[in-house]
Amino acid sequence: MKETIKILYVSTFPPRECGMATFTEDLTAAIDDLLLPAIESRVVAVNADDISRYHYPRKVIAEIGRSSQDEYIRTAETINAMDDVCLVNVQHEFGIFAGPLGSHIISFLEAIKKPSIVTMHSVLPSPDEEMYRVVRAIAEHASGLVAMTRHSKELFISAYGIAEEKISVIPHGIHAMPYVSSVKPKSFLGFTKKINLLTFGFLSRGKGLEYVIEALPEVMKAYSDFIYIILGVTHPNVLKEEGESYRNSLIQKVHELKLASHVNFYNEYVTLDELLQFLKAADIYIATSLNPNQAVSGTLSYALGTGRPVVSTCFAQAKEFVTSDVGILVDFRDPHAYAQALITLLKDHALREHLGMNSYFRTRNMTWENVALEYLKLFSKHSDAIAQGSEHKRFPHANLSHLFRLTDNFGIIQFAKLSLPDISSGYTLDDNARALIVACLCYGEYKQKEELRKRIEKYLGFIEFVMGKDGRFCNYVRPDRKLDTAFNEKNNFDDANGRAFWALAVCVSTDTLPQQILDKAIALLKKNLEYYRMFESPRSVAFHVKGFCLLLENMREWQGPDLAQLIISHCDRLVSLYRAVASPQWQWFENYLTYSNAVLSEALILGYKHTGNSEYFDIGRKTFEFLISQTFVNRIYAPIGQDGWHHKTGERRYFDQQPEDVAAMICALASAYTVTKDAKYNKLMHEAFNWFLGDNSLKQVVYDRTTGGCYDGVGEGYINLNQGAESTTSYLLARLTVAAMRVE
Repeated sequence: MKETIKILYVSTFPPRECGMATFTEDLTAAIDDLLLPAIESRVVAVNADDISRYHYPRKVIAEIGRSSQDEYIRTAETINAMDDVCLVNVQHEFGIFAGPLGSHIISFLEAIKKPSIVTMHSVLPSPDEEMYRVVRAIAEHASGLVAMTRHSKELFISAYGIAEEKISVIPHGIHAMPYVSSVKPKSFLGFTKKINLLTFGFLSRGKGLEYVIEALPEVMKAYSDFIYIILGVTHPNVLKEEGESYRNSLIQKVHELKLASHVNFYNEYVTLDELLQFLKAADIYIATSLNPNQAVSGTLSYALGTGRPVVSTCFAQAKEFVTSDVGILVDFRDPHAYAQALITLLKDHALREHLGMNSYFRTRNMTWENVALEYLKLFSKHSDAIAQGSEHKRFPHANLSHLFRLTDNFGIIQFAKLSLPDISSGYTLDDNARALIVACLCYGEYKQKEELRKRIEKYLGFIEFVMGKDGRFCNYVRPDRKLDTAFNEKNNFDDANGRAFWALAVCVSTDTLPQQILDKAIALLKKNLEYYRMFESPRSVAFHVKGFCLLLENMREWQGPDLAQLIISHCDRLVSLYRAVASPQWQWFENYLTYSNAVLSEALILGYKHTGNSEYFDIGRKTFEFLISQTFVNRIYAPIGQDGWHHKTGERRYFDQQPEDVAAMICALASAYTVTKDAKYNKLMHEAFNWFLGDNSLKQVVYDRTTGGCYDGVGEGYINLNQGAESTTSYLLARLTVAAMRVE
């Protein structure tokens, strides 16, 4: 991109204390985090009136007072003159904009010449004539509408007669965070060990908190070991009109019912970090809205996203989101219903945990990163500039936190339950070899040098532990750190041996490492080669080629087998496999495409680089182009699905896509670009990496920025949220490879 293009948002914005202001701040931050500097967000802030002003951040480039219709038109004309603004997104609530039912925004939409998307935070059923007219006019002048729930979309169609194709459903965003139990957060906040009930948000009479308070005496008779926390300040508009009368009435009710030891008010407008701490410390969230037509509640969305079971009144969003497997719905103004729901959950820890985990899993598509991707997909339909800019995703910094978390004093643990290491899964050579590669590539480039050195020593120690007397490696080690003999005998570990050899070659090629580490890695390599015979597996052959090439490039004083000859013999093996299987329609080495396919073509391309054998290059590039044709679909990388692979005469499988295959493709594309200097491979490498950032069949991020881990795969309709060693090290290898190519 030659210059930064801009998306302009018309909304309230912090420091104004308003739910929509917070929403817009989170949405713009998520989009900027994905796309800066190619695309950046700017805001036209809507003020509470013509007199009130706020000290806005730099992102706000203009302000609109509420009353003047002419000001809305002038603002639109100013935006029309901004060549770098490609699209306008209006965040809409009826009470935010001036005029009857906020109708001044219609004048803005009539005047604006840029594509405009209106996000409707409220969609009301059974509209009167004026409401119908306003909503229809907004829909007529906007390029598209966003509803936050399926129910809201259905209302647009049935109650307002708006065409379905004009409406997109994008949920309210939530903040990505690892799932945690409430135990440690309670301790952090200094709470007791009681079960915590929580409601947060602005206080107003529509909040309905009095009905929860009235339910608590009945709850106490059945289960008294709880505390109910009410977190939040009184709504600014309410504070102006009636002061703290509602809060005071609630406090009075608490005293009348002798609940002072069970109810705490936190009259604070808390920061996001503080809010998330309160949510994590909660055992049950209570959503109390008295408005049956409330289309969306950010507080409910946040609670579900934290993985908390919910008791909620049956307002519009809750009826769609709070199903029986995530919480309990209650009638409005019904203390007895609240009491029965709370008693059910308070008495059953297992049920609370089950509902909370379900709510966590079901809301991963709602993280702000995923919501930002949905908005960008919609914006791209209306702006070619945004579509082009969205290709330039901002790559996250390499975060080694999860790699370190998975590594104990023996090696890297194989699996994780969500982001928590699962020691019962044991260890594998495959994973420790991958981890060694990543740690060595990071060493010298990252500040955590001492931490990396310790991990490199552990991974090397693990590789030494699984090496047999014949120089070959076993793959599986039990949690008690003993070789899993039965599993090793049952499963082929050719590929693990090839990957371990490649890892040792990476290690000895990292000349910034301490000499004792290099000496140990060289000793292991030489012992392995002393007994070495070529493996049958073509991937093992290819991994060895990568290792031999590294040694040939970096080991000037190599004392051992002829590396050039080893490259030739192994490349010849791949050529013979290709000749035995390939046909004009199937340019490949085997009768099926499985996992880490790209390493086979990469090995021949690297073999050509070091031998000059043009046959290696011809077959390497031919097979690589075939693989690319099978796995890049509409500019999105789609790895071969591991739920059945892709057989020569069978149907290509798309699901259970795994990060390992993405990393293999990225490494191969980097090698192809290095050898050929064909810019196409560099472009495809970035497209493949974007698989981690949401350019995949589910349009969801696969990398977790909060933990530094990578999800285990993309299934049919879901993301495997476990963050095991294979996926995390594969992501890091891909990220480091792309970074190295950028340096070039």
